[in-house]
Amino acid sequence: MPKENKVKKAVKKESVIKVKKAVKKVVKKATAVKAVKKPATPAKPKIKKIAKPVSVARELKAKAEVKSEGQEKPKVVIIPKPAVTPKVTAIPKVTVTTKVEVKAEDLEKLKASAPSAVELKELELELPITLKDLAIKLQEKPSVIIKILMGMKIMAGINQSLDENSVNSVCEKYHFKVKKALKGEELALSMHSVEDEKKDLKPRSPVVTFMGHVDHGKTSLLDAIRKTKVAESEHGGITQHIGAYRVIVPNGEITFLDTPGHEAFTAMRSRGARITDIVVLVVAADDGIMPQTQEAIDHARAAGVSIIVAINKIDKPGADVDLVKKQLAKLGLNPEDWGGKVIVVPVSAKTGEGIDNLLEMIILESQMLELKANPNRLSRGVVIEAQMSKGRGPVATLLVQNGTLHLNENIVVGNFYGKIRAMFNDRGQAVTLASPSVAVEVLGISGIPDAGEQFFAIADEKEAKELAALRSEKEKAEQIKSVKRISLEDLHSQIQEGKIKDLKLIIKADVQGSLEAIRETLNKMNVSEIKIDFIHSGVGNINSSDIILAVASDALILGFNVSVDDLAKELMAKEGVDVKTYNIIYELANDIKAAIEGMLEPKIKKVFLGKVEVRKVFKLTRAGLIAGCFVVKGKINRVCLVSLTRNGEVVFEGKLSSLKRFKDDVREVLEGFECGISLAGFDQMLEGDVIEAYLEERIARKI
Repeated sequence: MPKENKVKKAVKKESVIKVKKAVKKVVKKATAVKAVKKPATPAKPKIKKIAKPVSVARELKAKAEVKSEGQEKPKVVIIPKPAVTPKVTAIPKVTVTTKVEVKAEDLEKLKASAPSAVELKELELELPITLKDLAIKLQEKPSVIIKILMGMKIMAGINQSLDENSVNSVCEKYHFKVKKALKGEELALSMHSVEDEKKDLKPRSPVVTFMGHVDHGKTSLLDAIRKTKVAESEHGGITQHIGAYRVIVPNGEITFLDTPGHEAFTAMRSRGARITDIVVLVVAADDGIMPQTQEAIDHARAAGVSIIVAINKIDKPGADVDLVKKQLAKLGLNPEDWGGKVIVVPVSAKTGEGIDNLLEMIILESQMLELKANPNRLSRGVVIEAQMSKGRGPVATLLVQNGTLHLNENIVVGNFYGKIRAMFNDRGQAVTLASPSVAVEVLGISGIPDAGEQFFAIADEKEAKELAALRSEKEKAEQIKSVKRISLEDLHSQIQEGKIKDLKLIIKADVQGSLEAIRETLNKMNVSEIKIDFIHSGVGNINSSDIILAVASDALILGFNVSVDDLAKELMAKEGVDVKTYNIIYELANDIKAAIEGMLEPKIKKVFLGKVEVRKVFKLTRAGLIAGCFVVKGKINRVCLVSLTRNGEVVFEGKLSSLKRFKDDVREVLEGFECGISLAGFDQMLEGDVIEAYLEERIARKI
């Protein structure tokens, strides 16, 4: 019996082993087939119930009986069930494997032929948009959008507005590219924001402004060009408004703007300089450079336009052309015949001498500028002047800068809407259209716009009216807020924000000597990072002209031993311009010096704290990479900056993310102690690395 039991046990053991091996083989083959068929299916597939592999067990049983031949046959052979029943559909056949291999090859071909990136569809959205509205646009549940944002470490509620970057990130996951929907003014003026193609641009005539000191003959010179008597019709012989005139010359056409010459009309003169291509600076040969002449130069330079100098009244006995040229050279307007780049033409409005040469030089300069515009689009331009006319209502002179203005066209100018009922040229003749660089007088505007205001043609009348109403509401809202201009106190903050690259100054003094002393003192303060830009300097009280120029240039006004005119004080309060007056020159210099020093970037000095060696590196599941270190010199603290050196080369500079002693977070570890260190944004520490701890000391710079 013992012998029989041994045989039974041997057969039983061998049978179990072979069954297990067969089962494992079946499971392995089935798993391989599933892996080929579904290489990236994370979820458990649904598998049909199948019969137990009885045939395999029987075969093994028969083999066991044959092997035990010659011995006493056991009465019962128990075939145990496998510990885990394999969940397989069937034992794979060779044909199935071959079929799968072919499909896999086809799949690789499809992958190779497929585009590398998914083409994003455009989705028009009004930004900013709430999370709820975004979910509606994407046809998704808000909770899903919240989860997506949480994955991007952005916490947002259902009614919270999302910024543009967040919206773009969410939409990309749904294969959408955000197109910002235009609204309000943007929508109405969208046609004007489209840049012209080069093929559509045509040459246009230049817009020229006559500027200079009062009574130096600007209007008389223009009158001689136009062959009319405009000067005689002006009250007191002084131009009281900006006029626009078109003159035909042998080589083309020129649009002239005649700006007032005296100080009360500085604002209009400033606008004239901003809308012109070329400034003709008129200087009387017998008077030379006067205060308003220099002011006109400053306006022209601020506008960035070309300057041609016309030295007028050369017919007078006291005329000295060379003296005027010398004065011009001192102001940086070096004449061409003196080796400079400024065209200087001696003329006489009385005799007509030099006028043809002046016109030729204007055309030549305009050709060098390559002035072009697109006449085949909706018009836009600027208001030259506007007034209320008895019997006609509001009348405005418009200068077309691009496109073509047509009769019955809808325009928006400032806060006003208009439908052009009538148009007249500079000679009072009715016209039906105005091309680029042409000035016309128009009727039909709902109000009187400010000179210098931009106008835009709008195809739809309803849109034009809505835009005008929107602008009107916006202006009312802005009037409630106080306008703040730059001041000495906020120069430092603005330079840090990158808003200021140079310090713009307007200086007024009691005498020329004081003015020169101030300029010389301030020029010595120039540093490479900050440039002192003298927009305008002159002798006399601070007037409205200075305030307007400060607004246009965003400049500071400094006064020395001068006062502020009453009209200038009103403008100061209205525009929020900062004006500083001084009686002692070193106080003025000290304030500017302090402002410049505050604008300078401080020097950075490294202060050594300690030296640490990396002895061992540990990779923890939750904490990430931790370096076991030893402080060999000085100390290391939690808030210090560190640089990691490997083989004499710095491979990381930054901050600590953690500092530990054993398992505890600590603020500081001293020399001779061990510590655990992890670096912010760096997990490539190795044994033998050296970490140097330091602090940065910011030292204010002086000039």
